[in-house]
Amino acid sequence: MNALELTGVACTHVVAVPEFGCSMHALVVTPFMALRRAADAAGFDLKPVSGFRDFDRQLSIWNAKFSGEKPLYDGAGQALDALQMSPAERIGAILRWSALPGASRHHWGTDLDLIDAHALATGYRVQLLPAEYSRPGPFAALAEWLEVNAPRFGFFRPYRGMFSGVQAEPWHFSFAPVAEGARRALTPGLLRTTLAAAALDGKEAVLMRLEELHARYVAAIDLP
Repeated sequence: MNALELTGVACTHVVAVPEFGCSMHALVVTPFMALRRAADAAGFDLKPVSGFRDFDRQLSIWNAKFSGEKPLYDGAGQALDALQMSPAERIGAILRWSALPGASRHHWGTDLDLIDAHALATGYRVQLLPAEYSRPGPFAALAEWLEVNAPRFGFFRPYRGMFSGVQAEPWHFSFAPVAEGARRALTPGLLRTTLAAAALDGKEAVLMRLEELHARYVAAIDLP
């Protein structure tokens, strides 16, 4: 991937997958479909609710959370009041659950948020919360199956709550053969150049600590 693809500014590395209403890296589609077939044989309807996400979309998420338009949550999932927090506190709260624009693994098209569509009750709204993926949550059985079977197809969980500053995300799976190269290529310098030109809320505070934030929330993951 080139610099624009790594930071989500370009989408030339992804292809649309109309069946799921999302896009993925061109090299991820085949292994994902193989994983999906295996899941189907085990009784699951494996579907991504998020695939490729571009820079502008990630920027809108960040700015809405920084401004208080969208809610912030602590590590236990309790709502926080952004307007009562310092810029540094807001940045920490956002990064607990959401990536910096330009630094989201979803920019690469290698990472997918997965659910079991068979487990959805009528009218159920997926929230992507840890409680949904542990018993008695609707996706607990899928989470257990993926833990054992996803690595056979090259997928792993980058956020398990051990090494990264990001909270554990049992729904988030990454295709290692492509994602690992992207992670190493996304340097602090590249990210700084991208963010310096963006209308990012809290930009001054972010750029002041960018190397630290990169080390904790981008470089540090739970490797397969």
